[in-house]
Amino acid sequence: MKASIIRKYGGNEVIEYVEDFPKPEVGDDEILIEMRAASVNPIDWKVMKGDVKVMLDYKMPHVLGNDGAGVVVQLGANANKFKVGDEVYFRPGKKKVVGTFAEFCSVKQDEAGLKPKNLSFEEAAGIPLVGLTSWQALFELGNLQKGQKVLIHAGSGGVGSIAIQLAKNIGAEVTTTTSTANVELVKSLGADIVIDYKKENFQDKLSGYDLVFDTLGGKTRDESYKVLKPGGILISVNGIPTTDVAYEYGLNFIIKSLFFILNMKNTSLAKKYKVNYKYLFMNANGEQLSKIAKLIEDKKVKPLVDKTFPLKDVREAFSYQQTGRAKGKIIIKIK
Repeated sequence: MKASIIRKYGGNEVIEYVEDFPKPEVGDDEILIEMRAASVNPIDWKVMKGDVKVMLDYKMPHVLGNDGAGVVVQLGANANKFKVGDEVYFRPGKKKVVGTFAEFCSVKQDEAGLKPKNLSFEEAAGIPLVGLTSWQALFELGNLQKGQKVLIHAGSGGVGSIAIQLAKNIGAEVTTTTSTANVELVKSLGADIVIDYKKENFQDKLSGYDLVFDTLGGKTRDESYKVLKPGGILISVNGIPTTDVAYEYGLNFIIKSLFFILNMKNTSLAKKYKVNYKYLFMNANGEQLSKIAKLIEDKKVKPLVDKTFPLKDVREAFSYQQTGRAKGKIIIKIK
């Protein structure tokens, strides 16, 4: 089958487009999906560079891609949640050698959900990873409630654009950061307060927040502690995982200790401001995708697609995302 793969860790130059990669096998509780589209996410090029190999050290060659949409063409012996011909969208489990930048992908049936009926395959392909990341950050780790104040960084990005809509849907007061060019865009998604980071510092303008959802890390994360009220929560998806994530993945004592040491600054800042810091390493979840699909079909959440590339041009798609200029999702069209 056709696929975009890597044979070793490195920069964009290690991406290869091949036409003879083995079709994935289908386990007893899995479904085989003929891919229609996939999307590009920062985790894709972090995997490519080896930045997350402590957590996800894939066997080579490895098919890139972490979410997508397509049609079910085969069922495993024990798979009974879908039927052949169903249109689905999904985020495969993290240990898969065959990702979504290929003509076929097999996933556990619990990792997929029926594609929202009102979306094209290209639109749907951009939802699973950012949708699940936003859902788990806001509602699982953050326990966001109606009337609470949430700050979502980088509101025009793939994750931020969905997170704004999910938070607004439950009745939270939503603030986001973005550049001047995207102020009106994030307002159209439902942001109540918009901080143009090119003109003002969010930490000087905001206070008393229940939750901060950080997708940027670094200085932005460090300054975010200041806007939380005592007992508030800062959730990040960028940086070093915390020790609880290391325990969840069964990592050895040395790695756990390293994570603890590298998170000492976050621990110190959380203690100083009397707040909680949590790191999210998102998990595949078909049930949550079904809930998100219902919101999309009810027109309470809409996808934001920036640009589409063919499967053979994944390298160019990565380069475009790495510029940081994309508004919403970058899509890989497969069929």
